[in-house]
Amino acid sequence: MPPKKNGTGGSAKDGKRASAAGPKASQKRAAERREQHGHQTGAGANNRFLRGQRIDPRRIDGSESAADLIEGTFLAYNAARLREACQLFTQKMLEPDVTVGMSLTGALTPAGLGMAALIPLIEAGFVDWIISTGANLYHDTHFGLGLAMHRGNPQESDIVLREEGVVRIYDIFFDYDVLLSTDAFFRRIIQGKEFQRPMSSGEFHNLCGKYVAEREKALGIGQKSLLSAAYTAGVPIYTSSPGDSSIGMNVAALALAGNRCTIDPNADVNETASIVLAAKRGMQSANAKRGKRAAAPPTGGRSGVLILGGGSPKNFMLQTEPQIQEVLGIDEKGHDFFLQITDARPDTGGLSGATPAEAVSWGKIDPDRLPDAVVCYLDSTVALPLLTAYSLARHEPRPLKRLFDRREEMMSTLRREYENAAEEPKAAGETATILPQHR
Repeated sequence: MPPKKNGTGGSAKDGKRASAAGPKASQKRAAERREQHGHQTGAGANNRFLRGQRIDPRRIDGSESAADLIEGTFLAYNAARLREACQLFTQKMLEPDVTVGMSLTGALTPAGLGMAALIPLIEAGFVDWIISTGANLYHDTHFGLGLAMHRGNPQESDIVLREEGVVRIYDIFFDYDVLLSTDAFFRRIIQGKEFQRPMSSGEFHNLCGKYVAEREKALGIGQKSLLSAAYTAGVPIYTSSPGDSSIGMNVAALALAGNRCTIDPNADVNETASIVLAAKRGMQSANAKRGKRAAAPPTGGRSGVLILGGGSPKNFMLQTEPQIQEVLGIDEKGHDFFLQITDARPDTGGLSGATPAEAVSWGKIDPDRLPDAVVCYLDSTVALPLLTAYSLARHEPRPLKRLFDRREEMMSTLRREYENAAEEPKAAGETATILPQHR
């Protein structure tokens, strides 16, 4: 009597099982015997590669929430990456000791995603600081001023639109006067006394947010603006290229008339680095110091980055760690969590598509935390609302860290550690023999 088969192409006696590299004829015969006798295969029961969730989703019937849909049916391909992104963000990045930075590129606010997704994330304490393109902040302001944006047809003639005084951002249409009115608002507030000095873009946007909030209140429209919400929540917003938007263009125009408002990029570099250093050192939140529920433990903390798109804001967000380590000489290992939503490929060499593994070589990402890195190749306008819905459904709000209110405290920590890290820089006259070595 032949030995009893174990249903995997080998025998129970020899303990072998089916393998793509095994004897094909005997595996075929074993499969035929299983089929003949109605036996199921037991292959993979102990295979470490086959321990993932079985793909066996429930049928979609219309009763499921967005969070249920993501967990139950986003099982493969970029849907699975989005599920992993949602779970990384909600289960790990929103732990109390993690400071979350977000970078914004692409025209997200004109599409209404400031109101729909970004403001809810800020108000829930899920985003602690932001780096954005200036354009996102400029177009965000339209809503805070009560100005209208409309859905449109991207196939319309742009020549006709120009003649009709309509501006187009793909399939978003708005009156040319929206630009003129927003420009006039910024020129008016920037001429105010408190703007007449050099400042970081974080300070600048906080002041702008204050005036946008006042306009929203006067109009009785509720909170429509990301700038306004960030001001209210103490969330600092920086821009990596202050002159690359209509806001910066208006600042520059006023400078021609003697206005003294300037945005200091040095302050931006150091302030953003100080936020990350404070996060890693686990500095207590303002709420914790006032005796409220702590948002971070007194020692030891972590930093997470949520990157929507790529571009300059992504680099500015990630360069905080090389600034701390390489330039300031302070011991650090990199961000702990990396979550990016992008449609950029890595093989073109651009920063937008650069992977978290590549960022390790720069010191931007802690190499020990690469398992806590997810890249989701998807349009942010699709992924962001789903990520927001999932996180709000699966996680309680966190106490606000109010990092804007703690800028001086964080900068003091950065200065102190910089002073203790290394010797003083060499005087200019002493560098002649050193510089050629680095050319």
